[in-house]
Amino acid sequence: MRMSKLLGRRIKESPRDAVTASHKFLIRGGYIRPVSAGIYSLLPMGKRIIDKIEAIIREEMNAVDGQEVLMPVVLPAELWEESGRYQSVGQELLRFRDRNDKPMLLAMTHEEAVVQLVRTEVSSYKQLPLMVYQLQTKYRDEARPRAGLIRVREFTMKDAYSFHTDQADLEAYYRRVHAAYERIYRRLGMNNVLSIESNSGMMGGKVSHEFMAICECGEDTVITSPDRRYRANREIAVAAWKFEKQPPLPLEKVHTPGQKTIEEVASFLGVKPGETGKAVFYQATDSGDLIFALIRGDFEVNESKLANVAQVAGLKFADDEAIRRAGCVPGYASPLAIDPARVRIIVDQSVAGSSNLVVGANEADYHYRNFNFERDLAPGSCLVCDIATVREGDPCPLTGEPLQFTRGIEVGNIFQLGTKYSEPMHCDYLDRDGKPHPMVMGCYGIGVGRSMAAVVEQSCDEYGPIWPMSIAPYQVELCALNPDRDGVREAADALYDQLCRAGVEVLYDDRGEKAGFMFSDADLLGIPLRVVISPRTLAEGRAEFRTRACRDTELVALAELPELLQRKIAEALAELEN
Repeated sequence: MRMSKLLGRRIKESPRDAVTASHKFLIRGGYIRPVSAGIYSLLPMGKRIIDKIEAIIREEMNAVDGQEVLMPVVLPAELWEESGRYQSVGQELLRFRDRNDKPMLLAMTHEEAVVQLVRTEVSSYKQLPLMVYQLQTKYRDEARPRAGLIRVREFTMKDAYSFHTDQADLEAYYRRVHAAYERIYRRLGMNNVLSIESNSGMMGGKVSHEFMAICECGEDTVITSPDRRYRANREIAVAAWKFEKQPPLPLEKVHTPGQKTIEEVASFLGVKPGETGKAVFYQATDSGDLIFALIRGDFEVNESKLANVAQVAGLKFADDEAIRRAGCVPGYASPLAIDPARVRIIVDQSVAGSSNLVVGANEADYHYRNFNFERDLAPGSCLVCDIATVREGDPCPLTGEPLQFTRGIEVGNIFQLGTKYSEPMHCDYLDRDGKPHPMVMGCYGIGVGRSMAAVVEQSCDEYGPIWPMSIAPYQVELCALNPDRDGVREAADALYDQLCRAGVEVLYDDRGEKAGFMFSDADLLGIPLRVVISPRTLAEGRAEFRTRACRDTELVALAELPELLQRKIAEALAELEN
């Protein structure tokens, strides 16, 4: 490709709203252009990268027996009503009515669509296991798109779905896909991707993993042990907390006028926050049920853990009026003398494992000292479990070492869905005896555009991206300096033609720009190998060669260049494959 014909200009200044390297460089380098908030067009350079990412994904999905399909972006609402998600998913699902007033939606994921497809084609255990995948546009009506391609509204995703006769078969296949994902990210050139345990969220299922590209701009918190044997996201991470029991002291009601927060009460009574119990009220977004979470004052409630334990779709903070209707006093609420028929009480293990805590008295301006869970709460009135958010430095559950926090971009996820979708949607198979059973499902996603952005975040310098050979828009950039002098254009044209005939992907800068401008563009394009022909080098029968990742250059004889470049390309690709 000659740069004189290439669509997409390089831009000197970064966009005002760009705060991440990938957002800045993908705009400045002419890879993407914004159309609306969270919606982008791909220019030719960006499209070439995306095509290569998709080719690697296809190869690895085919290698684990995947069959490619293509399902619609626009779906009838009735499919999502069958699964129960049409009402439970919030405003991020874009709903509309067609000209016949039929409720429709733009798919943000395709579980319902694939179940509808498979149940029409598969009926017997003899046809299972089965995996289908697609590379398709999705739409998620994000409230706050950010960071270029990292959080968008319209995006391309590889989503795959497997169908099995039982859980054991799903688990075996799940491990195969997990290994395939590790190969994909290695081949894409992501040099630091962690597979971590995660919360299944609205997707459902009991087991799931996220693949996190570690980088400072990531919006997800990754929690690991120092040796990374333990890895989890913040939503499900646990720690080896140890709580010490003391002899219980008599319950004592104390006057705490105007003291409502943990900090106020602790300071007023001369105790530490860890010697208090914190009451936090939530309402389930689906049922409206009131939930009273009781946790020690030095911890924070992990809302994902709480929602999973409470088995609700989502949570929101309860307002004061809802708290009063349950017979509680905001700011002074207490687990004591509360009616479990009016509010669900969920107690964190930090409270159950501690002694002599300060808690509310359910009376304005009063608290109790010396609350002891086992003594003061009636058996069966509440549920005890882990609903605490892990803190940096808490002991690792595997090693006991202090847990570490880092940031990551979620570039993929896999779920063991079980029968969450197949059962309500009657996606059944007949066993050997002709009896129907719901198919057991797995789900496996990769964000394609987000993967491109994550590569930039992990592989760039102050000048632009440094593309891995496997997904670089071109393998070699050929720059002709002063092309109208001393036969430079003729030599560059000849080398360009020779490389193209050899199957090397070459971007030829034939524009005749000044060296500084040309090299600035080349840095923004990030092509792995660069060859510069100028009157000075040509006088010696040589060209200047360098890699994008290194500022050092060397002079190479023109006759030796094709073999050198082909060898460098093969070595770089082989390194990514291994």
